[in-house]
Amino acid sequence: MSHQQFLWVVRSPNTTRDTNASYIGPQSNSNPFNYLPEGFLGRTKGRALLVPSWAPQIQVLGHRATGGFLNHCGWNSTLESILNGVPLISWPLHGDQKMVAVQLVEHLKIALRPIAGEDGLIRREEISKVVRGLMVGEEGLAVRNEMNVLKEAAKNAMSEEGSSTKSLELLVSQWKNRSGEPSLGT
Repeated sequence: MSHQQFLWVVRSPNTTRDTNASYIGPQSNSNPFNYLPEGFLGRTKGRALLVPSWAPQIQVLGHRATGGFLNHCGWNSTLESILNGVPLISWPLHGDQKMVAVQLVEHLKIALRPIAGEDGLIRREEISKVVRGLMVGEEGLAVRNEMNVLKEAAKNAMSEEGSSTKSLELLVSQWKNRSGEPSLGT
């Protein structure tokens, strides 16, 4: 529907009897492609690279062909996206991910978020609209520009003289110089 090329790591549902159909947890041994809608492989042939269960996320995000990342808004994958300058589609699942999604979409403006219907489901038309928006739309260009600004800020912070490097050096120094007494700050 979006007519965009994509890589998708396809996982089988977990093996617990969780009522929310979570894909987090123990995976079944069944072929994850069996869970795709009928005809999906044919409809996406030539545009889709489907990978069962796992892919090297950091390498994928660092590849120049990666134009966007549908992300659950976990902190690690969000930071990996920022460091690689890859704009996001937020799809939070639980915990703090919903708050992170709000920050990414509304405040940092480095992500787009699909809107669920009244029944709580996100329709394929909405997914297609958001994917097209990120990849070829004006809103995607704005998100991409903001992500590039944030990527440069992260790069500077992690440089040898950057604030993150200096803060970590200070923390390590304080740990090394501790007298063995717990301290709430110095």
